[in-house]
Amino acid sequence: MAPSARYLDIHPVDPQARNIDQAVRVLRDGGLIAYPTDSCYALGCTLDSPEGLERIRRIRQVGKDHHFTLVCADFAQLGQFVIVSNPVFRLVKNATPGPYTFILPATKEVPRRMSHPKKHTVGVRIPDHRVAHALVEALGEPIVSSTLLLPGQEDPPAEGWVVQDLLDNQVDVIIDSGEVGIEPTTVVDLSSGELVIAREGAGDVSRF
Repeated sequence: MAPSARYLDIHPVDPQARNIDQAVRVLRDGGLIAYPTDSCYALGCTLDSPEGLERIRRIRQVGKDHHFTLVCADFAQLGQFVIVSNPVFRLVKNATPGPYTFILPATKEVPRRMSHPKKHTVGVRIPDHRVAHALVEALGEPIVSSTLLLPGQEDPPAEGWVVQDLLDNQVDVIIDSGEVGIEPTTVVDLSSGELVIAREGAGDVSRF
């Protein structure tokens, strides 16, 4: 049996650098973390961890066409991985940071294994959560993420101890920063140049 996950209590407003660094070291070593965001818990690995992607697919029981999200620290980072026109830039800028995922054409910086196999698009977002932001900032690159929604479950878990019960030896680190939401992000598909709400979630769609 795989070893139990490392359980890190991280303050939601003033994240301890020591604990953030522990989680980032695991990510850099190719590991998989469960971490809180401004919408709900997510599973995360690095861009150069094909094993991490496979572990997420296995946990979530999703196929090769599953849309992963690049969780970014800021616009400079986001702009390296997706093609953003001026009108799209304004729209995305107005809604971030926040619980929105934007699907956009991927640049060559995105490994083919994690962009949509037919459309070559990828989801990107900048979360409004201090811990998620601290992780991405310390890592220095986006975290490849997917909502922690398990097969047969209606909602993602809202607390670290529940994540531990569900996934203890399937991930390497579980971060507990108190209770989080159970509603995934609102997904806005901008890949065709038209705005399509692909999923209504935690973000208010009326702003679009």
